[in-house]
Amino acid sequence: MATGKPVLLSDLVSIASYVPSNYIRPVSARPKFSEVLSSDGSIPLIDLQGLEGPNRSSIVGEIGQACQTHGFFQVKNHGIPNKVIDGTLRVSKEFFHLTERERLKNYSDDPTKTTRLSTSFNVKTETVSSWRDFLRLHCYPLEDYIHEWPSNPPSFREDVAEYCRNARELSLRLLEAISESLCLETDYISKALSNHGQHMAVNYYPPCPQPELTYGLPAHADPNAITILLQDDVPGLQVLQNDKWVAINPIPYTFIVNIGDQIQVISNDRYRSVLHRAVVDRDKERISIPTFYCPSHDAVIGPAPSLIDDDHPALYRNFAYSEYYQKFWNHGLATETCLGMFKN
Repeated sequence: MATGKPVLLSDLVSIASYVPSNYIRPVSARPKFSEVLSSDGSIPLIDLQGLEGPNRSSIVGEIGQACQTHGFFQVKNHGIPNKVIDGTLRVSKEFFHLTERERLKNYSDDPTKTTRLSTSFNVKTETVSSWRDFLRLHCYPLEDYIHEWPSNPPSFREDVAEYCRNARELSLRLLEAISESLCLETDYISKALSNHGQHMAVNYYPPCPQPELTYGLPAHADPNAITILLQDDVPGLQVLQNDKWVAINPIPYTFIVNIGDQIQVISNDRYRSVLHRAVVDRDKERISIPTFYCPSHDAVIGPAPSLIDDDHPALYRNFAYSEYYQKFWNHGLATETCLGMFKN
């Protein structure tokens, strides 16, 4: 596979000094960097110190307010050790710096595979490509999947598994807080997710000679319940706030958390799954590692009954998460969100 035209973007860019035509967005759909706002305080930064202590109700209130007004927030004092974060970022970068032949041992364009290296988003259906390569890993239950993960770099499985365990624990703590912020039972959302699912993407965005022509990922909402984003120090995430794109500058050793479509449904639109996108840099590569915490495929998702009344009728029908995810994948990123297909 490592012969002929490069399969992965990272191998293509090493021989290209311009953006190939299949990556160029229509003029009306380009990033328009001059119109992007930049603000360090553009999304709330929430200190999780004391979430399990006497300050819980105050922190839960902050999380609820952020979910309602922004759909995004950042967290510090989250309990994930710096050395776990550093190890995950290091080994992720090492993976994408392996030889083409070594990386391609993990390549597949079959989206049903639970471990795969691929490029763009859905190479089989999309009309314009996105400026990224990615390694997709299923992570829960960890023992079901870790044997499929790359064995090179040598510490990859150990380092990433430790990160996955920590990211799951943080996800569960946040889901409990979000449940409480909606005046639901602490374990309501956890139970709604049935047997739970967790997967992650290690996104690699190579330097791009003409970043104004393309995206790392175009505008989209996340189909899952909650996303926890680890990223390096290169900016790239932009979030839609009040119809304006806002650049979110990375803060070392914090995580960016966003509400996915399933929480919007469970909350009956009290909380919003917000559009976001990734842009690329002319000179620097970027690594971002989102953890997607999800319902299991058999989970039936719908608005929480206690959030429905005469003034707040159910806005969505009940559906199996497997149906939702299938629609999301089939539409790809051409459809920013699939929520409208499930409305009453």
